[in-house]
Amino acid sequence: MKLDGFDGRVALVTGGAGGIGATIARTLRDQGARVAVGDITEVALDDILGVRLDVTSEESVREAVASVVEELGPPTILVLNAGIFPIEPLEETTLKSFERTMSVNLTGAFLCARQVLPHMRDAGYGRIVTLGSSAGITGGSRNVAAYGASKAGVMALTKAIATEYSPHGITANSLAPALINTDMVAGIADMASRIPVGRLGEAHDVADIAAFLCSSHAGYITGAVVDVNGGFLIH
Repeated sequence: MKLDGFDGRVALVTGGAGGIGATIARTLRDQGARVAVGDITEVALDDILGVRLDVTSEESVREAVASVVEELGPPTILVLNAGIFPIEPLEETTLKSFERTMSVNLTGAFLCARQVLPHMRDAGYGRIVTLGSSAGITGGSRNVAAYGASKAGVMALTKAIATEYSPHGITANSLAPALINTDMVAGIADMASRIPVGRLGEAHDVADIAAFLCSSHAGYITGAVVDVNGGFLIH
């Protein structure tokens, strides 16, 4: 379905070299946006600009956004997807590991949003979508304390952005996926029986709702956390 609000817009998707991020990038491209993907690994997606981006580095974020502005123009759509998913018992989680999870999943989202928001404010228009998680709502299953805490932080950060920047025509919303069939959660196919709709989620299930929230149709939705979990978590 063709959505309004993408023609002439520049979108930046972080962590988009593969998985959900790449699917979101392709979906935004197909909707008519000029799309850049920022990732720490090489990006090879048709008609999509790839830029080197380490979300844990303020300098890397600044340089990546500058490259997008130079090549495509100022971004007014930002999808904060970059993340890691460590599985470690709490007592075995080192401070270094905990801080690394926070640095990628939460601080990285903060650094990218802070760099792009001035462009959105200048344009009087912006759409930010962050990738939270059901683990950020429930704490997750066993052995994902750092991940759950980081995603709870991302969703709270998104709400704060929504409150502060809504007068400038900028919306900010978060998605809370669960049990999406990607490499990050390989080996969970046996969980499908626990999902009310009877299947694992696919990357396009997340990308489609992300695209809607990035469109002009979603101008009255901000500060929301949208579950994408097939009914696995109903609250």
